[in-house]
Amino acid sequence: MNKKSIFGLVFIALIAFCWWDYESHGVKQTSKVTNVGSTALQPLSESAAAGFLKKNPVINLIVQGGGSGTGLSQVQNGTVEIGSSDVYAESKKGINAKKLTDHIVAISAIVPIVNKKLNIKNLTTNQLRDIFLGTITNWKQVGGPDLEITIINRASGSGTRAAFQELILKGKEPLKAQEQDSNGSVKQIVKATPGAISYVSTSYIDNSIKTLTIDGIDASSKNVETNKYKLWSYEHMYTQKNASAAAVKLIEYIQSKEVQNTLVKRAHYISIYDMKVVRDINGVVRKK
Repeated sequence: MNKKSIFGLVFIALIAFCWWDYESHGVKQTSKVTNVGSTALQPLSESAAAGFLKKNPVINLIVQGGGSGTGLSQVQNGTVEIGSSDVYAESKKGINAKKLTDHIVAISAIVPIVNKKLNIKNLTTNQLRDIFLGTITNWKQVGGPDLEITIINRASGSGTRAAFQELILKGKEPLKAQEQDSNGSVKQIVKATPGAISYVSTSYIDNSIKTLTIDGIDASSKNVETNKYKLWSYEHMYTQKNASAAAVKLIEYIQSKEVQNTLVKRAHYISIYDMKVVRDINGVVRKK
């Protein structure tokens, strides 16, 4: 056998081995995962991408926001492999949750934020509710300056808004006001607007805005884990029942104890393994 023939056989064997390696691990070279939805979860998904792709270089991963409603509708339609959401799929109109599989990957606290110059540190749950329902319209009514309150709402498809309405507004619709699609845009407007108030996931908190405690309780991990701080939501990654191997690999990577104990906490989420309570779809909380 001449050298060219030997080289050809070796090359074919190498290709076959590589293909077997991809197949044996359940992921093909052309695998693609698109993760769309919750902007509250987006920072974690983006942060996890580098480590995941280092371990799985054959996967093409795309992470986008758009809101929980968008994520759920697109994964249901098969447009994307993963739809991220701050709320249970069962709570969204037009979504058939029975066709989807729920993967909880983190817990996110939601915090009220105000302009940094506003001399307010705490609101009671009732005060916060009355502000967003339009009963309280001036900061002097809650011990602040004589300044009109500017409400910044999240868009109707937002899972963060849905959680806020359920847990703070008791299911009522907030006062009609300016709406923003993402946590990031909400933060920028509050930063630039005296008297503004809104709410964001803790993963978006920085020193450009001021966070408020609720009933004197801050959104620390310890307080969220025990439900002492009640304004929190699960971060879901939904897939179709026949999820691709690549999508499952990404979810399992984020759910791994290694990532939960490091990256999840550094990104200001709470690990799924640290929660001392569980909350069901009806909002009922019980100890684990």
